[in-house]
Amino acid sequence: MADDENKEGGEEKPRSRTSSAKSKSGSKPGTPKTPRSRAGSGRAGSAKSTKDKAKKDDEEKKEEEAKPEDAPGDAAKKLSAPPVPDDITDIMAIFLASKSQELFECRADEDVTSDHPYKLLKKEDIIQDMKTRAAVSDFSPAKQLVMDYPGEELLLVYDYDFKHGQNFYLITTEESKDRILNPPKATGEGGEGGVEGEEDQVVEYKPPVPKDWVSYGSEKEIAEEAFGETRPKKVFKIARPRREFGAPVNFTDRDVKDVKDGYVECTPYDDKNYSLHLLELDKATQAIATWKDCSSQTDWKYPRNAVTQYQPREFTEEEKEKLSSSKEVKVFIEGSIPRFELALQQNEIVDVFFDDWLALASDDATFGSKSDGHLKEYQSFTDLQFSKDKTITCIDWHPNLKGVIAVACSERLTFDQRVDNASKTLMTPSLILIWSFTDPIHPQLLLEAPDDIFSFQFNPSDPNIIAGGCINGQVVLWDISQYLDRLKNPRSGGKLKQNSMNALPGFEDENALAIPIIRYCAVSSIENSHHLSITDIQWIPDHLEINRYGLPVFNKHGDCSQILTCAGDSCVMVWDTRAPKVTLNPLEAKKQDAPHPLGIPATFKHLDLSWKPVLKVSLPKPDTNGEFAPLKVSIKERQGDKAHVQKQIEQMEKEALGGGIRRESTMGGFGRSRSAKDQKPLEGVTTKFYISTEDGEVAYADMKIEKDQDSGKLTNPKPSWYSALHGGPVHTLQRSFFFKNIILCVGGWTFSILKEENQLGPLLSSCCSQKKYTAAHWSPTRPGVFFIATEEGNVEVWDLLDKTHEPTLTQNITACSITRIFPWQISSKQQLLAVSDDMGTLHILEVPWNLRHPSSNEATSIQNYFEREEKRLEYYVDRLVFREKEKREIDAEEQRIKNAPPPAEENEDQIQEKMRREYEAYLQLENELLISLGVKQEEDEPLPEK
Repeated sequence: MADDENKEGGEEKPRSRTSSAKSKSGSKPGTPKTPRSRAGSGRAGSAKSTKDKAKKDDEEKKEEEAKPEDAPGDAAKKLSAPPVPDDITDIMAIFLASKSQELFECRADEDVTSDHPYKLLKKEDIIQDMKTRAAVSDFSPAKQLVMDYPGEELLLVYDYDFKHGQNFYLITTEESKDRILNPPKATGEGGEGGVEGEEDQVVEYKPPVPKDWVSYGSEKEIAEEAFGETRPKKVFKIARPRREFGAPVNFTDRDVKDVKDGYVECTPYDDKNYSLHLLELDKATQAIATWKDCSSQTDWKYPRNAVTQYQPREFTEEEKEKLSSSKEVKVFIEGSIPRFELALQQNEIVDVFFDDWLALASDDATFGSKSDGHLKEYQSFTDLQFSKDKTITCIDWHPNLKGVIAVACSERLTFDQRVDNASKTLMTPSLILIWSFTDPIHPQLLLEAPDDIFSFQFNPSDPNIIAGGCINGQVVLWDISQYLDRLKNPRSGGKLKQNSMNALPGFEDENALAIPIIRYCAVSSIENSHHLSITDIQWIPDHLEINRYGLPVFNKHGDCSQILTCAGDSCVMVWDTRAPKVTLNPLEAKKQDAPHPLGIPATFKHLDLSWKPVLKVSLPKPDTNGEFAPLKVSIKERQGDKAHVQKQIEQMEKEALGGGIRRESTMGGFGRSRSAKDQKPLEGVTTKFYISTEDGEVAYADMKIEKDQDSGKLTNPKPSWYSALHGGPVHTLQRSFFFKNIILCVGGWTFSILKEENQLGPLLSSCCSQKKYTAAHWSPTRPGVFFIATEEGNVEVWDLLDKTHEPTLTQNITACSITRIFPWQISSKQQLLAVSDDMGTLHILEVPWNLRHPSSNEATSIQNYFEREEKRLEYYVDRLVFREKEKREIDAEEQRIKNAPPPAEENEDQIQEKMRREYEAYLQLENELLISLGVKQEEDEPLPEK
């Protein structure tokens, strides 16, 4: 009896999953459940155990009755005791913002902790959240997973240590969820004679699912072995008279012997068909190599140092003279000369080392299908405090860091509204937001400016320096080198806390300081700045600099240190970021020696509030007293493209080193600029540039200062050419990435393509669009493709190889007006398109393969197209001149005839003489025709005498 009790106590009946989970939630973490053994050392022990058990059950029952109903968060805690096994791989990491954590009651370190990391989420709630919040929903990356999940609840696990890269992760299968919530437990050891056991696991039966058959060629072998008809069938036609159809039939009995041939006897005979020898037989044979075990051992030699020197064998002088004067050698050379000439000609004509296989076109000539020909949304950025309900005025990608982009936000106010709300706008910070793809909700850096920024650009040679143009006309500089690690590793600064930047003024949360706000290092002086908004700002390429006479000279520092700006005050200015060679007065020296505010780099301390332009170019109209109001400026030189001046740069560097001039080494290349008199202009670098205006005009001006012949003063020459090409402000003036002399101009309802120094007109002009164009940009990888944005939120893709009269693709991106568009080549396999709208949202789109991958010889085809259009313009102008000249000649002839005196009246004799001459001419022509036809001979009767 005792043995039976011990045996019964050592075993435990398998419990269901519900009871297992309930027992698990009721126990403390890390405390294993062991079965109670009924065996004891005696009756007293058994009775005592029974009393303790009854007492413990009463206490647990009272606690359960006194305990309120579990909340959803408590249920998650009960499910969170055992850790996730390491061998579970059905995991998808996901990032949940604070708003999503509050909605689903899974707040970090409150509802879920490191000890209780689990939370069960209903599938319906997640789908409803994705429908309500759309792309803003944090579950949008796992949309397909949620839709395909078979269960009704998904298990969400809090990743406290960011083991999988995010703060949460989802369990993607029901088996892994059941394994985590209901892990198998060992029953442990019983009392005396107890045995160890495990709980029975319930294995869910999965019926076999039929799968698609995959062909590996076996059906062909079966078809070859099957018997098939190889010859046509024979056709027999049986006929009988029509009168026999339907005739009455009378059947009678007869003996087979009564009629001749009434029966045929089938006697046996020897069939020769079965004695034929087999001539063909299908068989399969496979050769298999025989296996043989072999071994080899290399003889080891003792290593020793050895040197071998050889020299060629040469003829003696006598042998050389004898060989050179030999007749056989001369005959051999004369016979070999044609073969050598042929080989040399072939080398000149054909490149024998050219690989024709690699030169074959690797892409299709088609333009792709609809499935892969549309822009796909990749990411979107918006900040509820700093960019929402604002307009984005400028976009720029970080030159070196992938996935980092900066945008400038401005208030959507007119000039009158800004004046009326001046007090409010002064209290609102003007910021540039730097975003990273790793965090689409919180910007990585905030650049503070004195006023709204309308244009800015990263320094191409030192991306830590950013230059911007304000709405009040001032130029601003930032230095973000202290925060470079934050941009490279967005989470390196620690875990960002809950965002609370939507608080009212005066009630801001201290957690908002987690995003650094960087103040500007330097700002230009107000009296020497532009008087209107700076609409365009560019860094001058690092291989040249503009001196105060407007001449391009060699930049010995090799870094971008000058800035080109334009504004609507009819001025284009050149700014130098290096310290000038001037002697400061005591007050200015004391001002510069003053300590800089805490946290602001002293990189441009020498420029703050005393910065002046090096060159100021005015833009008067050539035929009137007015002035141009530039919006955009375009110079021909480009960063990194210095092949045309490379020889001059190398020569100047040699002269500088030979003359003992030491190159200055300063931080970022912002040293002192040399005197303009000592600098030699670069040849092959033009000083002319294009500008676009607010009135739809495009002008071609020169920044080189010349001496006026009338006044004798040094002034800028008037623009040599201008034309009103558009019916609205020209907001885009950009040169092609492949042709420096091809310029894209977009403004109003049209766009045009110009060629530099071609003053005949645009090579291509579009018809008026239904909606205004707001932004445009060339494709960085395809010479014939450019993107245009409209005010209704559409993006048009124009492909000059496909169509020139209409866009190849028109796609709606946003419901409001698009302000800027900027494509960027991330890698050879990915190209992104940044599109900003008037509501403060930055959309990142992925460009499809057919719009980013150039076709074979596309650059040559586009260049030929531009050359043909240029010839067409020249022909049109020539014909226009010819028609004008022809019209003048016709008018002159008509005027001469009109002014000529009237002819005198002829008498009878003059009329008879005129008629006689006409008749003689007719007879002579008739005679010549008859002779040529062979009808008459040359010796005919002479013509009648006069």
